[in-house]
Amino acid sequence: MTRRLRSRAHWLVPCAVVGIMLTGVSQLCRAADDPREWLEKMNHALATRNYDGTFFHLSEGRVETMRIVHRVRAGRVTERLQSLDGSGREFVRNNDELTCYLPDQHTVLVEPRQDRGPFLGSLPQFGADVNDFYRIEALANSHVLGRAARVIAVTPKDQYRFGYRLWLDENTAMPLKTQLCDSRGEVIEQILFARLDMPENIPDSDLVPAVHTDGMRWVRQGPSHDSASPALSAFRASELPPGFHLTVSGAQTLGEATVPATHLVYSDGLATVSVFVEAQRDVAPGTDDKPNPPADPPMQGLARVGSGFAFSTVVQGHQVTAVGEVPAQTVEFIAHSVKSHGVGDLPAH
Repeated sequence: MTRRLRSRAHWLVPCAVVGIMLTGVSQLCRAADDPREWLEKMNHALATRNYDGTFFHLSEGRVETMRIVHRVRAGRVTERLQSLDGSGREFVRNNDELTCYLPDQHTVLVEPRQDRGPFLGSLPQFGADVNDFYRIEALANSHVLGRAARVIAVTPKDQYRFGYRLWLDENTAMPLKTQLCDSRGEVIEQILFARLDMPENIPDSDLVPAVHTDGMRWVRQGPSHDSASPALSAFRASELPPGFHLTVSGAQTLGEATVPATHLVYSDGLATVSVFVEAQRDVAPGTDDKPNPPADPPMQGLARVGSGFAFSTVVQGHQVTAVGEVPAQTVEFIAHSVKSHGVGDLPAH
């Protein structure tokens, strides 16, 4: 059941996520010593600069070598993320559309990408209440790749979220090394750049995938043009971990499903949990000579998904799955609190 949940969860998260890579910022002048200012400038650079780098992604005892190419031209963003060993997967984003080439699954997955953030993620804008749940501080300066680096720690104050440590280039604020950490400070995932260039121009050829798609299955996944059914739209989390609140409510078609699921996003301003509510599928009756195989039982339980977790359960006859780069107890807490409400009784959070 856990293997099936983990497989299903891969349809429920953006397929380009490779950890919590946080990157950098263009510098017209020297950044101030305030660690929050370094993080804000770092986010700006990810969205506005050209960069081409190779990094090592370390997670769960495995190491994968990746290449990231990010180009901004006339306001249009194009990105390519390529696995140089292991799965051979590639991800190409052209502004609002993301194409995931998955040779290990013989599949090409195409989905809209509504947010304009870079592939590898970035710290959201910090609201005033973030300080209630995280400590943000500068640590002793260091060196990475022979470059002077500022070290910033973002530490959770409770067990419901992960923290970060970032090594930012002194001259550009680009990240040279990042770590995702649990509430005890132990490293869950690490990204270390072996090469990071910021060319003025990036040719089109560097953004073309090398994967051969002959014989691959193409699947289009994304938000439905139609809303979810009224029954699905009535689902909300009635209780949340401290600091989390509803930021997105909509409908999304998952994989090869024909009926859109409700998609809810809960965030504390830094950590994010996606919740999907799906109607359980009815099985058409078989015939005497060709009876249908028994339907799969509903998914229930916890699975590790990358550096985060997915938890699935059944609520009022509907499949509810919560997934995010947060501790296991956070996705369990949120999934268990989801229930159907009357139209006038939907929680405001």
